[in-house]
Parts: sequence; structure tokens; C-alpha cells
Amino acid sequence: MNAPTHEQVTQLLVAWSDGDESALEKLIPLVDDELRRLAHYYIGGERAGHTLQTTALVNEAYVRLVDSSRVQWQNRAHFFAISAQVMRRILVDYARAHRSQKRGGEMTRVSLEGALPIAYDRGPDLVALDEALSGLAAIDARKSRVVELRFFGGLSVDETAEVLEVSPDTVMRDWRLAKSWLLRELSEKR
Repeated sequence: MNAPTHEQVTQLLVAWSDGDESALEKLIPLVDDELRRLAHYYIGGERAGHTLQTTALVNEAYVRLVDSSRVQWQNRAHFFAISAQVMRRILVDYARAHRSQKRGGEMTRVSLEGALPIAYDRGPDLVALDEALSGLAAIDARKSRVVELRFFGGLSVDETAEVLEVSPDTVMRDWRLAKSWLLRELSEKR
């Protein structure tokens, strides 16, 4: 089967938003490989012994995405941006639950010093990164969204610019500043 075009995915998303349930059935096989790739990437960055599997993460994301059928999907990039948010929430919730089970066990803080650029290497403490991103969002929501879309969503600079309705240059500027801010924030918490 040929890879789906961005336009095919966008058309199905719009049809699904308009209430066409058959569009969802056609959409899932077209986006499944990309969602699994993203989930595999996220789980690959988790601590050793992490018990949540790629399939479980994708399945939970599907459940939450189907429940969000009221979303007016704009395009493929918008869908994967929301999917990234959903997967991030699932992993953070899972990490928090694991942390609370250990009664505040010794979690390793994320270090971005050895992880730059952030999109390619991940630290073991997703909760610390989530907390830092929440702090960044309080100061500058767009920079936080850029990190979320690029790091968690795997979106390109152009796709991120499209979702945020800004120029690719603005995305790159926000990306650089956000990485620097996160590096400093995570280093101070260590």
C-alpha cells in the first residue's frame, strides 16, 4: 500500500470531525504506523524497566483521541500535534503513578547538557521535563508548544509553524530559546 498523502489524512480528519464515523475507520490504518513510531520513540527514552509498551501507549492514545471527537481537526499536522499531547499526558500520568507507588523514590533528573538537541536524545525523568515545560508555558506558551510539537510530536519545523500559524524562522528562534531555558531550569533542579 502506498503511503497516505497529507491531503488524504486531512480529508479523513475533516470528515471525522463532521461526524462521519466511517472516516475514522479509514483514518486509523493511515496514521497507525506514524503513531507507533512516535510511541516507540517516547518509550525508548524512558527509564530501564519501563513496563508501558508501545502498543498499549498507542491504544490508550486512540481511546482518548476517539473521545475527543469534538475536535475540529484542521489537518494532519494538527492531528499529530494533539496526538503528541495525548501521548505526553499518558506517559506523564504513568510516570507520576509509578513515582507515587515508590513513595517518592530516587528519580533521576533530566539533564539537557548531554541531550542537545533535545529532539534526538531523551532523559529518563519525563515528570521533570513536564514540570519544566509547564513552567515555560507560564512564561511563554508558544515556546512551550514548540518544544511539545517538535519533541513529543516529532513535527518538522515547517509542520510546527503551520500548527502554530507562525513562520519557520519564529519556530527556530523559539526552539533555540526554549532549549536554553529548559537546560538551565533542569540543571538548577538537579
